[in-house]
Order: sequence, then C-alpha cells, then structure tokens
Amino acid sequence: MASSVQCSRGRGFNTNGSAEEANIQPPDLKKVLVLRRADWLRITDETNEVDKERERLREAAKQREELHLYSKEMVKKWSHTIAGQRKKRLEANKVREQIEEEKRKQIDLEEANYREQKRKEAVKKAEMQLYYQTDRVKGLHSALLLTEVLKEREAQIDLKQQKKSATKNVEKEILEKIKTREDEAMKQEEEKTLQKRRERRIFAEDLKNQIKDNELTREQQELKEKQKDREEIQRLYELHQSEQRTAAEQQVMHKRNIKQFCMEHLKQKEHLRKIEAQKQRVEEEQRKLFLSTKQKMTKLRKEKDKEIIREAQERRERILNKLVVTQQQQTLNEEKRTAKAVVELDERQTLLHQEQEQKKAAMMKAITDHREIKRKEKEMRGKISEQKTLEETMSKIEADRIFAKMKEQEAKKKREENEKLKQFIIAQMAEKQARDQHAMTEDRKYGEKNAQLIAEEEKSFQEYSQQVIDTAAEKKKNVFPLYKAARRGIKPGDSSTFSGIQPTYLVQDETGTPMLRYVTRTTENIKKLHEAADINEAKRRLGFTWS
Repeated sequence: MASSVQCSRGRGFNTNGSAEEANIQPPDLKKVLVLRRADWLRITDETNEVDKERERLREAAKQREELHLYSKEMVKKWSHTIAGQRKKRLEANKVREQIEEEKRKQIDLEEANYREQKRKEAVKKAEMQLYYQTDRVKGLHSALLLTEVLKEREAQIDLKQQKKSATKNVEKEILEKIKTREDEAMKQEEEKTLQKRRERRIFAEDLKNQIKDNELTREQQELKEKQKDREEIQRLYELHQSEQRTAAEQQVMHKRNIKQFCMEHLKQKEHLRKIEAQKQRVEEEQRKLFLSTKQKMTKLRKEKDKEIIREAQERRERILNKLVVTQQQQTLNEEKRTAKAVVELDERQTLLHQEQEQKKAAMMKAITDHREIKRKEKEMRGKISEQKTLEETMSKIEADRIFAKMKEQEAKKKREENEKLKQFIIAQMAEKQARDQHAMTEDRKYGEKNAQLIAEEEKSFQEYSQQVIDTAAEKKKNVFPLYKAARRGIKPGDSSTFSGIQPTYLVQDETGTPMLRYVTRTTENIKKLHEAADINEAKRRLGFTWS
C-alpha cells in the first residue's frame, strides 16, 4: 500500500508521484493531528537547523553598524564640531590666502612694469653705447679727433709764422695773450672737469643712498613678512598638533571600541563553542548513562532470575519439609496448596519475563531511534559539505571566467595603447617636420629683416657721419679723414666690402679686438643627415612598418 503525507486541510501528497486523483483517499479526521503555530515553528527551525541566538546577534550587530553610519553622516554636517570648525578655518585661510595672493600679484605686476620700463631705458642706453662702440662709429670719431688735431696743428703753424714775422714786443704781447688765453682755457677746462667729477660723485652718492634705502625698506618688509609667516606657521602648527592629538584620541577610542567589539564577538563565539561542547558532553553522558543503565538492568535481571530460582528452591524445600513433618491426613490438602503455590509462582515468573521483554523492546527501539537520528544528522552534514564544495567549485569557475575576461580586457587595452602610441609618434614626426619648415621660414624672414635693419643702420650712420662732416666743414676743418671713415664697412675676417653694418664680437680685454666669424654648412649637413624630408621615409627608417 502506498504511503502518503497528509495535512490538516484534508489534501494529501503521494510520495510515489502518482497524479491520479481517483486514487487519493479522503483523510480520516480522527487520525489528523492539528499543530499549534509555536510547535510548527519549533519543528521547522529544528529541521532547518536555525540558530535563533546567532541570528539575533547578527541582526543586533547589523543595527548597531547602521546606527553608527547614520551618526557619522549626521555629525559630518555639523558646524560646531572639531571637524566642522577645522573645515571653516581652512576655508577662511583659503579665502585670506587668495586675497593675499591677489595683492601679491598686483604688487608683482606693478614691480614688473617698473622693471620693464627701467629695462627698456637701460637697453636703449646700452644700444647707444654699443652703437658708439661699433668699429665704424669709433673710426668716425677717431677721424673727427684727427681733424681736430690737424686743425690744431695748422693753428700752431700759423702762430709760429706770426711769431717769426712779428717784433719782439708784439711777440711778447702775443705770447702773453696766448699764454693767458691758454691758462684761462686750461683753468676753465679744469673747472669743468672738477664740476663734472663733483656731479658724478654726488650722483653716485645719491644713487648709493637710494639703493641702501630701498634695500633697507625691502629687508624690513621681508622681516615683517617672515615674522608674520612665522607666527602663522606657529599657529597652524599648534592647530595641526591639536588636530593630530584629537585624531589620535579618536583613533585610540575607535581601536578600543573595535577591540571591545572583537572581544565581545570572541566571547560570544567561545560561549557558543562551550554550549556546543556542553551539548556534545550531555549527549555523550546520555549515551554512557544509557549503556550503563542497560548493563545494570541486564545484571539486575540476571540477579533477579537467580533470586527467584533460589527463592523457589527454598520454598520447595520448606514445603517438602512441611509435608514430611505434617501428618499423613493433611497430605492431600498440602499437595493441593503446593500445586496452587507452584501455579502462582509460574504465573509471577511469566509476568516478570513479559515485563523484561517489554523493557528490552523499548530499549532497543530507543537505540534504533537514536541511531536513525545520528544517521540523518550525518547525511545532513554530508549534504551541507557537498553544497559547500559545489559552491566553492562554482566560485572558482566564476573567478576563472572573471580572470579570463580581465586578461582579454588587458590585451584589448594594450592594443589600444599601441595604436595610440603609433598615432602619437606619427603626429610627433609630422609636428617636427612642421616645426622644421616653420624654422626655415623664420630663418628666411629673419635674414630679410636683418638685411632691412642693416640698411636702416647704414642709412642712420650715413646721416650721422654727414652731420659730423658738415659741422667740421663749417669750422673749416680737414674733412678728408671723415670721408674716409664714412666709407662702407669691412666685414670682420674678410677683406671684401659689402653694404650695411655687420655686428662684431669684441675680445673682453683692454684691446677690444674684433673676433673673426667663420660660417660653415656643417650644421646644415648634420641636420640633413639626421632629418628626413619625407615622413614615410622617416617611418620606414625608424621601423614603423605596421598598417
């Protein structure tokens, strides 16, 4: 007959999987057991091995963690906390630093403009000095000085002739006048020289005093700024130390809380382990008690059997002795009573044997039930172990799949990086070629501009030399050296003449000798050797042959 499991609603489920409703018999209401909710939950928990205490502890820990996170989120937005005040101070310091930075930028801009103006003036002055130091201008000035010397020589010759043709008195008067004029001229020249020296000395002293005042003002300003920075650094250092101490205390408190939580967790775990060990000890004690009880019962049963046999033997002997002693007339009655006693003894032995068999059957049933429970527990543990093994296998398979996917992504990323590197190198080469082309264009423009500047300089020099010549002609001086100096310039290191003024490089000594300039095409040849005009040829030369 097929077995079936029935519930209190009157519908059954055939364990053999039959779907024929005609074979389902209606339940016998007298045999139906209705369970209470508490009993049903208890049975369900025992079947599913649910540990309510562990679930309660896990739920409590989860609630504490959520409450802790919520508290941290709330405290993060408060402004009166240490972190809030620190954030406010940092924002205020940032605003103050931005304002100071704007002020410093304004001061730097003004100082840069002032320095730029001074630099332009110095550059202009240096250009004039360099212009006066060029070979052609120095030659022109030398020619001018030569004309002055020739003029002075002519005057001296004329004076000498006048001295020879005049009389002695006239010669004496003339000599005295000349001497007086020369003395006055020398005196005026000395006074002018002394005046110029005094002016230069006064100007130098004023300039030194101004430089010292500026340096003193700057040093005082720097000292004030350093003092202010030192005080600010000290304040920030103390604030940082305070924040570090607070953070250290909070970290210590956090570690203490974590340690306390871990200790509580370990205590709970130890408590659970002790409970589990206690359960195992109780089961072991129950098993040992069951075995010892069984042994004791077996021993007592044997002793009881021996006692019953001994008592029966003694009773028989007493009855036989009484039968011998008593009179012959009571023999029949005594035999009846003896037979009756024997029958009662046999009945008591039979009842005792039945009780012993029932106890033995109950004990064997308890042992069988215990073995069945242990077998089910072992099967459940085996299923759990198989489930864990299966889950670990699936997790390993998933990890291998994720690893393979990561490797594929890395290979794809590497291919993309190689492609980007290829494009970057091509772009760099194209950019280099464009830079070279641009440099060549700039060189050509520079050459044209330089030629224009040379023409302008030549024009200004001719105008300046013409003014000098005209001035010398008006003073009736010999202008031949000036015309000779105003000719076209000579290139350093070459004897050929050319149009325009070429820049010269002078030796840094007292001679001021111009240095020679040798221009070759070595640089152009090296650049032509190492730089390709064709970008495809350059890529082939460097080994970039991929498509």
